[in-house]
Amino acid sequence: MKVLLTVLNAKYIHSSLALRYLQSYCQPACDEITISEYSINNKLLDVLADIYVQKPQIVGLACYIWNIELTLALASMLKQVMPEIKIVLGGPEVSYDPAQVLTANSAVDFVVQGEGEEVLLQLLTVLQGGGEIAGISGLSWREDGEVCTNGSPQQVARLDSLPFPYSEQDLAELKEKIVYYESSRGCPFSCQYCLSSATSGVRFLSLERVFQDLQILIDADVRQVKFVDRTFNAKKEHYLPILEFLAKQQCRTNFHLEIAADILDEEVLVFLKDAPKNRFQMEIGVQSTHEPTLTEIQRKNNWPRIVDNVTRLRSYGNMHLHLDLIVGLPYESYERFGQSFNDVYRLQPHMLQIGFLKMLKGSGIRKSAAKHGYQFTGYAPYEVLQNNYMSYDEVRRLHLLEDIFDHVFNSGRFVTTVTWLTERNNGNAFHLFEKLTAYWENHGLHRMAHSPKSIVRYVWDFCQLHYPQENDLFEQLLKFDALTGAKGTLRPEFLPWNGEEWTEEKNQFWRNDQIVRQYIENYTFTTWRELKRLYHIEVFPAYVLAGFAGLSEDYGQEVPVLFEYTEDDVIWKVVKGADFTIGGTSFAL
Repeated sequence: MKVLLTVLNAKYIHSSLALRYLQSYCQPACDEITISEYSINNKLLDVLADIYVQKPQIVGLACYIWNIELTLALASMLKQVMPEIKIVLGGPEVSYDPAQVLTANSAVDFVVQGEGEEVLLQLLTVLQGGGEIAGISGLSWREDGEVCTNGSPQQVARLDSLPFPYSEQDLAELKEKIVYYESSRGCPFSCQYCLSSATSGVRFLSLERVFQDLQILIDADVRQVKFVDRTFNAKKEHYLPILEFLAKQQCRTNFHLEIAADILDEEVLVFLKDAPKNRFQMEIGVQSTHEPTLTEIQRKNNWPRIVDNVTRLRSYGNMHLHLDLIVGLPYESYERFGQSFNDVYRLQPHMLQIGFLKMLKGSGIRKSAAKHGYQFTGYAPYEVLQNNYMSYDEVRRLHLLEDIFDHVFNSGRFVTTVTWLTERNNGNAFHLFEKLTAYWENHGLHRMAHSPKSIVRYVWDFCQLHYPQENDLFEQLLKFDALTGAKGTLRPEFLPWNGEEWTEEKNQFWRNDQIVRQYIENYTFTTWRELKRLYHIEVFPAYVLAGFAGLSEDYGQEVPVLFEYTEDDVIWKVVKGADFTIGGTSFAL
């Protein structure tokens, strides 16, 4: 019996951990069980054709909020061209109302509820002639024209019973994509906007098993492992040994962890200070800083502890910090969301993600939608349109702001310019991005696609409009950002580059290996082409760097800055004037 498990991922770079667990767990019961992954950007007719030529007898489709509409359309098309196949749906989008799914979609034969490994194994066994469908808990099906359901969403009691999900071929193919891994299932919290509110408890893989699994991923040299544990640091006895194990590895692999920052203790914070650079990437869900909101959604945030712990982690400079907020939560107005935004922004995460509330099936907040006057899309992803506290127009504006914020702040390409602009807005970053949003909309930019270079131009235009008297300063700041963002590859011609100026000084500097080694260890002059690829020197007015380079405001003097482009980072250093002077030229240092 040929079984094909498939999914429409949100992006090409994503991969499906769920399908690989199902495949590895069910292989003993199947002659042939394979996986084909696509993305929601693939044409459905192309996906249909690809599945058709594989001639499966059973097709399993993983259903999520980002793919459910396309997945149901695909199921219908499959049944049209392959009427004898059995179609099985699973995943969070169909687990909580399987009868409705079967009633509305005649092409679907079975719906697996909850964690599917044991349920699917039993179903495949029955379909090969062993046992009765009615004896499978966590399954819905159609019998004599009637929809039948047996039991509720299932959970795997002992996670160590699940085989390691990735084959050698998988890891070779996924090496440069995101590889997903879980060391636990469940969540200790009951946030009402999340599916955690419909379940309780946390189950863990044994540490021995986790170390064994992670060693396989490290040996495969995968680029990034993203833990899908809902709260990675739920249990210190489990997570700290994992962190210690990963910190000791000699590898390039980055590990993305979703954590609750306020439950990190002193021992863990001290340990993380010495973690290898870029080994860990922390995602921290704040969601709101408004206490009535947090109480209503049953989320407990110790905000002072979050501030202290995130500030410390940020100061270490060895990991990427990603903080989250959600638009549309109960009791949080547009203005109050702006305060939550500013509270989190002041912590200066590398990324501040603005999400919009999804009224997920099975979540507590969906059940109380009427209480808060929620209006939301009737189709996946069930995104909030308005509620009693925020109008649709305000939600609409925040969508625009979120897009601009991603281009300007989360891109990491305007660090010094955005810091300067925030200061010009009395530290109110939300007000700054409101102004930038108004500029964007007034110029119709929200209707256009943008290149990185065009974004620089728009920021330059915005500064010209609001701060024309400081034109020289913001142009130099944008130039500095261009050299530190995108590894210096983005150099818009309208910015005031040195050009041929300082050419003699730069050439003399690069030819003097002894001097350059003060700034670049083991430097040896090779070729001008190689030099241009790895390094750049730009001379700035000293006052431009005064605010962030530790220079006194000594106007009228010049400061040479050396930019070094490594594989993972951009390093910049101020060059001493004595190392860069020809013929008595005066420099700031």
